[in-house]
Amino acid sequence: MSSEAVRLDPEPSGASEPSAGEAPFPDMVWIPGGTYWMGSDHHYPEEAPAHQVTVSGFWMDRFTVTNMQFARFVDATKYVTVAERPLNPADYPGALPELLAPGSLVFRKPPGRVDLRDISNWWAYVPGAFWRHPEGPGSNLKGRGKHPVVHLAFEDAEAYAKWAGKALPTEAEWEKAARGGLDRREYCWGDELAPGGKHLANTWQGEFPWQSLREDGFEGTCPVGSFPPNGYGLHEMAGNVWEWTTDWFQSRHTGNKGKACCIPVNPRGPAQPAGSQDPAQPQVNIPRRVLKGGSHLCAPNYCRRYRPAARSPQAVDSGACHIGFRCIVRPAAP
Repeated sequence: MSSEAVRLDPEPSGASEPSAGEAPFPDMVWIPGGTYWMGSDHHYPEEAPAHQVTVSGFWMDRFTVTNMQFARFVDATKYVTVAERPLNPADYPGALPELLAPGSLVFRKPPGRVDLRDISNWWAYVPGAFWRHPEGPGSNLKGRGKHPVVHLAFEDAEAYAKWAGKALPTEAEWEKAARGGLDRREYCWGDELAPGGKHLANTWQGEFPWQSLREDGFEGTCPVGSFPPNGYGLHEMAGNVWEWTTDWFQSRHTGNKGKACCIPVNPRGPAQPAGSQDPAQPQVNIPRRVLKGGSHLCAPNYCRRYRPAARSPQAVDSGACHIGFRCIVRPAAP
């Protein structure tokens, strides 16, 4: 943790803060309630404006949900993920027939420099790719039981959380937890990306998307717990995989509209879902939720979103090879 980091102590929220007590499930840690600065005015426009919010205390999974954990859920419930189900052509007007086969998005490293304005240079829709076959048919989970489960749509993550007796976090809850008690810091651990030359998250080193130097020891996902925890004891809140939250995405934070007296308490984002807003496919209107945390594909030259304030929209009907999730438990109301 950076020696320059400033610890943020919980502030009164107008409601009594329940005591942590015993964790409701193994490998969950208590995230104390309090007021903190959410968002940033110094990076991507969707992170602005920086504003104060108050969040009540809750329990959070120490790690993202792993392949082993998700396999137990599927074995117990026979659940079939969205990436394994046939697609309805009516939901995707104009889509090529080969893109209507069940599958998911897989990262493909190009052999050299490419135009960063065209994501098709490194993303491919792969029929047959889903959580058990993360690179597509022929791939498997051997040696990856403790890696984050990926290729899950929002409803898949929500189904697991319900089965486990848990819930998915709001964006405000997730960001409060990711900051680990450090207010207005760049990263989960302070203000330096790699203090003393040490990498504290699974991100991309080198020139994305073709040059991976693997200075952090990994290419692709890493086992959970591979990097030091933040101030609350949470691992990999930056990098490795993006994580689902329950908030609908909007292009900017609402904030408190400049009123210092009106700090939102347990905000939950906009009430109405936003569509895809894809200029290439204006007829497709798939609502999007907020992803947080960045992934192993985030690099200094592209997608510097391995920060607590960073956020990204994701269509609710699809996952990818760099999207996972973790769960929370909110205390029962007194």
